[in-house]
Amino acid sequence: MARRKAVPQKKKNKAIPRSSKDSRFRTGRRPRRHFGVGELAGNPETSVFINCPFDAEYELLFDAIVFATTCCGFLARSALESGNVAEPRMMRIANAVFSSKYSIHDLSRCKGEGDQGLARFNMPLELGMAMGRRIAEGEDAHDWLILVPEGHGYIQFVSDLAGYDPKTHDNTVDAVVRRVVVWLATRKDARWWMPEPADVITALPEFQLRKAALVQRWGDEIPWVDLVLAARECVPV
Repeated sequence: MARRKAVPQKKKNKAIPRSSKDSRFRTGRRPRRHFGVGELAGNPETSVFINCPFDAEYELLFDAIVFATTCCGFLARSALESGNVAEPRMMRIANAVFSSKYSIHDLSRCKGEGDQGLARFNMPLELGMAMGRRIAEGEDAHDWLILVPEGHGYIQFVSDLAGYDPKTHDNTVDAVVRRVVVWLATRKDARWWMPEPADVITALPEFQLRKAALVQRWGDEIPWVDLVLAARECVPV
């Protein structure tokens, strides 16, 4: 009697774990990082709220402040960090100020601009929030640095600042970096080592290149977390 030919068994496909199909777990990729989680949880004692103009003319100085703050071992904070448009901007600012022990305020734009000669007073308003916190909670609750351009007439519209000795700069990156690094180096929560101003200035172009690459990928609304992480990658050692 003829033998039956063995019918080859079909191989069963092994079940692939769900997670390995997820693009987040592919080689070279990892989940997005966010403020308030992990390495970006944010210790209030080493957080610095940055209250400076966002316009194109000030961009180089803004980058210098963010980078200098990062180089000194502090976490740069901003109302932009959450990206939460469902929350009023004032609440985002208040949350950042009240969860940061330090803040930097540049009053450069508090002067008449445009055909109507209108000034922008967002910066003094946010400085007032920082001052109010220090008054309400005590000297150890909050500390700030005020920056103004040389020859700025801030005394004419905020005369109460006369006793606080704002630090002046000549609208150059070098001057702003030196003001920020020297101030942060003298805070009680400063780490035992930090780069000198010259080191920060030398490393700044690398951060600017990384930021330009982020602009290519994200456009003019770079997620704040990506900006901070790019700064960390360029810190001089």
